[in-house]
Amino acid sequence: MSETVTANLYDYPKYYDLIFGSDWKAEFDFLKDCFAKHAKRPVKRIFEPACGTGRLLVKLGQDGYEVSGNDLNERAVKFCNDRFERHGLPRTAFVGDMADFKLKKKVDAAFNMINSFRHLPTEKTAVAHLKCLAEALNKGGLYMLGLHLTPVDDEWDGEEEWHARRGNLSVISKLWTTGFDRKTRMERLNLRLDATTPTKSFTLNDVMHYRTYTRFEIKSLIKKIPAFEIVETYDFCYDVDDPIVVDEMTEDVVYVLRKK
Repeated sequence: MSETVTANLYDYPKYYDLIFGSDWKAEFDFLKDCFAKHAKRPVKRIFEPACGTGRLLVKLGQDGYEVSGNDLNERAVKFCNDRFERHGLPRTAFVGDMADFKLKKKVDAAFNMINSFRHLPTEKTAVAHLKCLAEALNKGGLYMLGLHLTPVDDEWDGEEEWHARRGNLSVISKLWTTGFDRKTRMERLNLRLDATTPTKSFTLNDVMHYRTYTRFEIKSLIKKIPAFEIVETYDFCYDVDDPIVVDEMTEDVVYVLRKK
C-alpha cells in the first residue's frame, strides 16, 4: 500500500523525529559543555522554544534537568509530552508562539539549535522572540541559537539528502532550495520524505519558508536586545573547545547569548 500527500511535515511528528532526531548526542554534549563553560549560574531549568518533538529535551530531562518547551504545532506538543511521560517526566511542553510567551518560572538556559528561529517571518517577530527569551532567563543564563547564514553570493542552490531508520521504518529525506530573495529576505525550501515499512510506503511533500540572515543582520538583531551579550560563537561541529570567528565564509553558527 502506498500514499502520497502534500502536507506540513510538523503534522507528522513520528517522521519528523526520525529524520532530525538521530544525531542528538553531539548537540546534547555541546549544550552541557556550554552550560559549564559560559553560564554564570548553575543550570537546572531549561526551556526550548519551538521544541517540536523534544528530541533534546527528553535527553536533558533524563539527565536530571527540569525541562519544558513550547511549539505552535499541537501534534508535535502531544508527541513531546507523550515521550516525556514514557520516560517518567512531567508533561511540560505546551502549545505556544515562540515570539509571544511568558514562563511562570524563569529558567537557567534555553536553546534553539537548527534554524527553527528562522521560521519567524519578520524583524518584529524576531525581536519579540529574543525579548521573550531574555525575560524568561535568569541573570547569567544562556540562550544557544543556531542557524544557517545567508551566503555572500547569489548561489543558493544547496541540497541535502539523508537516510534514517528506526526499527522497520526507513525514511529517505531530501531538502533543497527553490527560491531565495535578498530583498524580502525569504528562502523557499522543498522537502520530500519517502518512508517505507515492510507493508507500506508513504511520501510527503512540503514547502517551508525561512527568513534569511547575514552575519551582519543577525548581529544587528541581537544588539536590539540590551539584556543579551554574545559570549561565543561555534560551528555545527559542536566543539566547545574550538570557537569560531564569524566571517564572510561562515555558513553555520551557534551564537551563545548570555543574559546580563
